[in-house]
Amino acid sequence: MQSAPRVAFFADSFHEVNGGALTSRQLDAFARRRNLPFLSVHSGPETTTKTEGSITTMELERGPASLTIDDGLKFDPFLWRYMRRMVKAVRQFRPDVIHVTGPSDMGILGASLAFHMDIPLVASWHTNLHEFAARRLEKLLYFMPANYRAIAAGLTERRTLDGVASFYKFASVLLAPNPDLIDMLRARTDKPVFLMQRGVDTELYNPNKRFRQDGAFTLGYVGRLRPEKNVRFLAELEQHLPDGNHRFLIVGEGSEREWLQRNLRRAEFRGVLRGEELAAAYANMDLFVFPSTTDTFGNVIQEALASGVCAVVTNEGGPKFLVDSGVTGHVAINDRDFIRGVVDIMSDPEKHRRMRTAARLAACEASWDRVFEKVYSAYETCLTVPESLRKAG
Repeated sequence: MQSAPRVAFFADSFHEVNGGALTSRQLDAFARRRNLPFLSVHSGPETTTKTEGSITTMELERGPASLTIDDGLKFDPFLWRYMRRMVKAVRQFRPDVIHVTGPSDMGILGASLAFHMDIPLVASWHTNLHEFAARRLEKLLYFMPANYRAIAAGLTERRTLDGVASFYKFASVLLAPNPDLIDMLRARTDKPVFLMQRGVDTELYNPNKRFRQDGAFTLGYVGRLRPEKNVRFLAELEQHLPDGNHRFLIVGEGSEREWLQRNLRRAEFRGVLRGEELAAAYANMDLFVFPSTTDTFGNVIQEALASGVCAVVTNEGGPKFLVDSGVTGHVAINDRDFIRGVVDIMSDPEKHRRMRTAARLAACEASWDRVFEKVYSAYETCLTVPESLRKAG
């Protein structure tokens, strides 16, 4: 990749445990491997700047007035205090494009710099904030009748989506993790939208790390234990499983953990795992069950598949594009079909064996380098957008 664009990347999540943070770290790593000029701006424990080869990293410490958005993720309404420092840093780096990951404090800072310094802006979509807001509001309004909760949640989802879409209109080019979101963003912004999928480390996540031999059929879940992940459905799933030797292996933390511990009869909770511990947990699962309807992609799905674990997912959101139904798992059209898909795989050892093999083969086709080569093509496209159209949002 010769004469690649100089990219200033503002990530709302980098060190945290979530798909957006993983993707941000992998983009940073890709730029390092290719020796590409890259300014990486994200939050950190203290405000620092360092340069290593072609990479300049700026970590900005969020202040005490920051609002907690999720586990380990905050929004600092006073991040503007770094504006003068950032103007100087951006001028010194001389980026061809600025890339932001959404309407976070970092994203707003990056978008403002792009607008005022007349630098082309790329924005990537990582989280369905509108669906998260709706699911969490529904939980908070538990004391209200179901129909009123549904009305309030629906209104919140629509209004939040309107606001988030307005932010993305400021960008010249957009990136989205699945075809459904590409269509939505094109319709709402009238901007070019490119597919930005995710890769997977097939050396780290590998079926060779399986060591369990106790015979219990293990259904695994990895991710945040939050309302928007629909994790309470796991208790309903357990009630319909055939009698026999099975258990759940739950990896992750969140506000729903306590409820799950009370309502799942056979479950082991491992908390947050990373690296080799996480890879071993995946490899020792027999089936990955992911009932979320709000995920934009589903990095954990690819990590499970790479570990030789087939998956059952819903037909809402990004995970449905990662599972080849009937080959590497099952894509369920509703709750009953989800349960049916799990029971069917558990009851057919030969089908289960074939799916595990196919899952590994499918995951080996996913490469982070391929993903980011396409992202850099999107940067190139951004540079060709006429100035009159760049600020049309």
